[in-house]
Amino acid sequence: MHIEPSPTSHDLEEAVSVFVQHRSRLFGIAYRVLGSVVEAEDVVQEVWLRWQRTDRSVVVSPVAFLSSTTTRLAINVAQSARVRRETYIGPWLPEPIDTSSDPEVGAERAEALELALLLVLEKLNPTERAAYVLREAFDYAYPEIAEILHLSLVNVRKIVSRARKHLLEEPRESVDTAEHRRLLNVFVSAAQTGDVASLEALFTPDVVSLSDGNGMRGCARIPVLGRARVAKMVTYPKLWREAEPRLVDANGCSGVMVYRDGGPIAFMTMAASKEGIHKLMWVFSPSKIAAFLDSPSRFTAALGPVPGGV
Repeated sequence: MHIEPSPTSHDLEEAVSVFVQHRSRLFGIAYRVLGSVVEAEDVVQEVWLRWQRTDRSVVVSPVAFLSSTTTRLAINVAQSARVRRETYIGPWLPEPIDTSSDPEVGAERAEALELALLLVLEKLNPTERAAYVLREAFDYAYPEIAEILHLSLVNVRKIVSRARKHLLEEPRESVDTAEHRRLLNVFVSAAQTGDVASLEALFTPDVVSLSDGNGMRGCARIPVLGRARVAKMVTYPKLWREAEPRLVDANGCSGVMVYRDGGPIAFMTMAASKEGIHKLMWVFSPSKIAAFLDSPSRFTAALGPVPGGV
């Protein structure tokens, strides 16, 4: 019978140090696979518990172990989340995350982070999504991804290729961050003042507006399509009455948090190309707005002591 030696305080300190060093990367992987701040944090917390219980003396590469565990747990959660989302009322949007405190949420680059792309990633199954995220956002080599996902190298190459093809269904190249912010400012100003003509000039002919409220009263339960319909919807006086829109840094680009009476009532961001704004994304769900407002403190916590730690 093998009895593992009790860990010393030095061993645990080292375990905490290694985990904290990689934690923002682990959160970045989980968040991109899940599109949820809260679910990603839960995954990272479970990875920490497993890291504590592991015989770390036999782990050759801590970052490989932690990344693998995070990815597999995130895939499991994504599979069960897909079932839960079948009962979601109206469009489902990923939870936005405040990236002002960490512009890349622990990634080498901000790939696969914008809300519109996270939404497209939802079309992929969880394994395809994980393979794409590891390759495109974190630059893992194909053999590493194959080991993490317990798949053959050939299979992984096919999966990533298939994921890229899926994502080419959204072929429009995004505008840069400065232009994105400018368009957002012009949009908010026109929407607040009811300037329908200016709004229609901003939109592409096939513009779509998605509202995530999970059945909330007054929240559109189907996508709103076309310049005229979207312009009419976003100039709805009740939305902007005594409202205070504030620019926020969300998912690597600008978004707007709309406040009324000091409390947040809606989050909005958009996707735009050189042809104009082609997608508006509204989050009215209170839990998702709360997750966004909590995300800077979540990230700060990620760099501090490990919850449930030693």
